[in-house]
Amino acid sequence: MMSSPLFLGFDLSTQQLKAIVIAEDASIVHESAVHFDRDLPIYGTTNGTVNGPDEGEVTSPVLMWLEAIDLVMQRIKSTGVDLSAITSISGAGQQHGSVYWSEGAEKALAMMDPKRSLADPGHLAPYAFALPNAPIWQDSSTTKDCRELEATVGGPQILADLTGSRAYERFTGPQIARIRRLKPAAYRDSARISLVSSFIPSLFLGHIAPIEVSDASGMNLMNVLTCKWDHALLEACGGPELRAKIGPEPVAGGTILGRISRWWVERWGFNPDCIIAPFTGDNPATVVALSAPGDAILSLGTSTTLLLSIPPADSPPARFTTSHLLSHPTTLGAQIAMLCYKNGALAREQIRDRCAGTDWARYNELVEQSPHGNSGFMGFYFPLPEIIPPGVQGEFIFQCKDTEEPRLVHGLKPDASKHARAILESQFLSIKSRIAAILPVHSPPLQRLIVTGGSSANQTIRQLAADVFGMRVYVAESKEAAGTGGAMLAKFAWWKAQVGDTSGSFEEMIMETGQVERMKLVATPKGEVTKVYDGLVNNYRRCEEQVVHLCGQA
Repeated sequence: MMSSPLFLGFDLSTQQLKAIVIAEDASIVHESAVHFDRDLPIYGTTNGTVNGPDEGEVTSPVLMWLEAIDLVMQRIKSTGVDLSAITSISGAGQQHGSVYWSEGAEKALAMMDPKRSLADPGHLAPYAFALPNAPIWQDSSTTKDCRELEATVGGPQILADLTGSRAYERFTGPQIARIRRLKPAAYRDSARISLVSSFIPSLFLGHIAPIEVSDASGMNLMNVLTCKWDHALLEACGGPELRAKIGPEPVAGGTILGRISRWWVERWGFNPDCIIAPFTGDNPATVVALSAPGDAILSLGTSTTLLLSIPPADSPPARFTTSHLLSHPTTLGAQIAMLCYKNGALAREQIRDRCAGTDWARYNELVEQSPHGNSGFMGFYFPLPEIIPPGVQGEFIFQCKDTEEPRLVHGLKPDASKHARAILESQFLSIKSRIAAILPVHSPPLQRLIVTGGSSANQTIRQLAADVFGMRVYVAESKEAAGTGGAMLAKFAWWKAQVGDTSGSFEEMIMETGQVERMKLVATPKGEVTKVYDGLVNNYRRCEEQVVHLCGQA
C-alpha cells in the first residue's frame, strides 16, 4: 500500500536552516532546524553572518550552508520520517543573497558522489564556487553602485517603475555590480549566479536551477510587470556577460523544474520521482503560507513590515521609491506590495519603558484609557534612521485641530501617557496612508489582516490594528511561515502534475485538497472607531511632511 504523500519545505534564513514536512492537508508532520552559530561554530559567524573586511560588507559562508543541509537531513532521517514518501520539495531563502558558481559547478553537481556529504572538502566546495562567501541582505556596501544604477535609467522613480523598487544596497543587482567592480577575477570566473532561493534547488536537481519570479523582484534586474529580465539593467550591473550568468527567464512558483538527482536517492532514500519545484524568497513564502489575494500581513517584529497580496487587475499597482512591488509567486499577473519600517518593536519598547517601566500590562492600560485619536496628539518616534519616510530620525510631537495646520509641540514630558497611544497610532496611520495609493483603482476592500511577530500576541495592539485598518485581525497558529509556505509550494507543483493542469490556481488546490485552518480571529473592527482613523489620515500626512522638512530630507 502506498503511503500518503508528504511535502518538504526548507527555509534558509540568516541565522538558521529550517526543514518542515507537511501532509496533504498542510498539517505539519515534522520540523527540524540547524542554528548556524550554535550548531556550526567552526565557521565563526555571528547571527549567521561574517562582517567585513570592507565597511558595510556582510556575507555568509556557502560551505556552512552545505553543511547545514547535511545536518538537517540527518535530523529529519533520525526521527523516522519516511523520505521515500516525500513527493515534492520546495522552500524559501533569505531574499537578495547571491551565490557565485564556477565554470566547473555544473559538472560537480552532476557528478556528486553518494558516499560523500555535500560539505565534504573537495566534493563541491571550493571548486564549484567562484566566491566562498555569499553577500546577503544585511550588506550595505553598495551605495555607489545603487546611485550609478539609478542614474543610468534616469532616476530612482524610473527604476521603481521598472523593477518595483528603487536601488537598495541589499538588492542583488547592485551587489553584482560591486563584485564586478572590486573583484573582477571572481566575477569573470562566475559562470552562473544564483539567489539563495535558487542555490538550494540546484543541489537537489544536480544542475543549476533558474531563478523564481517573486524572488527575482528583489534584484533590480527584472521588469516586475512582464517578469522578464531587463537587458539594460543587466548590462548596467554586470555588462553584456551578465545575461548568460543570470540564466534563463524567471520561472513561476509551482513549476516542475525536474526530478531529484541520483545523489539524494542513493544517499538518503528519496523516491527518484520526487519533484523539485522553484524556491522563493522568505517574504513571498510567508504570503503563500498565510494569505490569499485580498489579504494583508502585518509583521510586528524588530522591523514593521506590511505584505499586501494584490489580485490581477486591469491597471497595475503604483510603484513608489519608499515601497516594494514583487511579482506574486503563484498567481500570474498578481503582485505583492511591501512596506518595511526600521523602527518597529525597538521604538515601541522604548516608549513602553518610559511610560510603563517595562510593564506591557501597564502600557496597555495607558493605551486603553486614552481616547481614539489621542485628543489630537500625534507622535513620531524614529530612534534609528527610518526607511519610510527615508532618513528621518528623532522624536516629534504635534497637536492637530480639525483643519488647522498641525502645531509642533515642545515640552511634553518624556514619560507622558499620551506617548503610549501615539506611537501605535502613528505607526499604523503611516501604513494606512499608503495602502490606498498602492492598490489599483477600483480594488475591492481588503478582507483580512494577519498579524505576526512579537507584538502580535498583544491584544491591545491587535484591537487597535483592527480599528485603524478597519479589518478583522487574525493570528497564524504556526510560527514557521516561510518554511510552511515552501512546503505548500512543493505541494502546489505536485497537485498541478496530479490534475494535469499547469494553469490550475493555488486557491483551486486549497479548495480541492482541503487544508487545516491555521488562522484564529482575534479582533474585529468597531465601525465608529475606524471612521475616526479614516478622518486622521490627512492630519497624519501633514505632520509627516513637517517631520521630513525638519529632518532636512525634503
